[in-house]
Amino acid sequence: MDAIEHAGYTEPTPIQAQAIDPILEGKDLLGLAQTGTGKTAAFALPILQRLLSGKRCIARALVLSPTRELAEQTRKAFESLGKETGLFALSIYGGVSVSAQIRSLKRDMPEIIVACPGRLLDLMGQHAITLKDIEILVLDEADQMFDMGFLPSIKKIIGSLPAHHQTLMFSATLPAEIRSLAREFQKEPARVEISNSHPVETVNHIVYPVLQVDKYALLSEILQNTATGQALIFVRTKHRAQRLAVHLSEEGHLAASLHGNLSQAQRDKTMQKFRSGNVRIMVATDIAARGIDISGISHVINFDMPDSPEAYTHRIGRTGRMMHSGTALTLATPEDRSMLKTIERLVGGQIERKVVPLLSSITVPSLDDGKKVIRAPLPKHNAAHKSAYSSSRHAVRHTPGRQPKEYISIP
Repeated sequence: MDAIEHAGYTEPTPIQAQAIDPILEGKDLLGLAQTGTGKTAAFALPILQRLLSGKRCIARALVLSPTRELAEQTRKAFESLGKETGLFALSIYGGVSVSAQIRSLKRDMPEIIVACPGRLLDLMGQHAITLKDIEILVLDEADQMFDMGFLPSIKKIIGSLPAHHQTLMFSATLPAEIRSLAREFQKEPARVEISNSHPVETVNHIVYPVLQVDKYALLSEILQNTATGQALIFVRTKHRAQRLAVHLSEEGHLAASLHGNLSQAQRDKTMQKFRSGNVRIMVATDIAARGIDISGISHVINFDMPDSPEAYTHRIGRTGRMMHSGTALTLATPEDRSMLKTIERLVGGQIERKVVPLLSSITVPSLDDGKKVIRAPLPKHNAAHKSAYSSSRHAVRHTPGRQPKEYISIP
């Protein structure tokens, strides 16, 4: 109990209250819950309880994670919750030395393996690890693993497990592929569903209509006057993540980027700065941000619209965690209208629209049918802010192949 209280739990979250008992009873489980709902403890606590009895120094529980960051965070959760048990958890993922991981497997003899599928298969191919004693398998963020193309690897790993094992599957959404995986590899699973996989209820949703050419200036204004806490900004590409982080740093923000071109050491250093507060604003791509688990993020900002409602759910799950409140801000252009309507169906109603004053009058496009654009009167700002605004519009207007359009809704 001391370890649980030290980890910050005073009473179980909904996913913990509903999932722990079926897991302790040995049942397979399909859990539908967002990140930030306490789902890691929902499977870590009963796993630790079960492993207290039985053999030590052999791998008995396997957790598959889609990203290195999530794998490492899950390992730390096992370490924190099980610090009085004598059980050892080891994380295995790419981007670091294979030989060092093999030495750790031999030296530490972990009871719990938390692994990304690719590196685990590599070690299995080298006969550096065996799964013959695995009693419990956890597929964490199963929908994300499918999106990243891990399904064949997962099936190969499951084929190497003992015939009789317990399978726990956690997912924020339930696409057809995950339902098929559950039917194939689970036996009469208990089903736990939190909020029907909708975005967490502790998040406030806001949309800012904007033309593409005005996004940088609008973001600067939001960061200066609205999103004053720790913020996670999502963009579509690695290049844009890097460029936007540099742009924000030049404006005086404590900003960094997280994307696939970074080495593991660079990613770890960037994440540590974000956790410690030395970086206030993180600009990330969807894949790079998977697994980020920082309770202090007050705002998630969709600089670029996500490409699916499921991606929106995963993005905004980075704020409003563990029943704390959070805010999800989306910069939406007229081209985003169709996806915005799909997301609004997911959240159960129209998302509030807001207009933020900038530097001089700009066109605020309508995102709703039958309405005209708004010309917003805007107050003056300081010279530095005006310069940033002008340069950002100039950069977009003079990018080859990026000619801005005037968007006017047809009545």
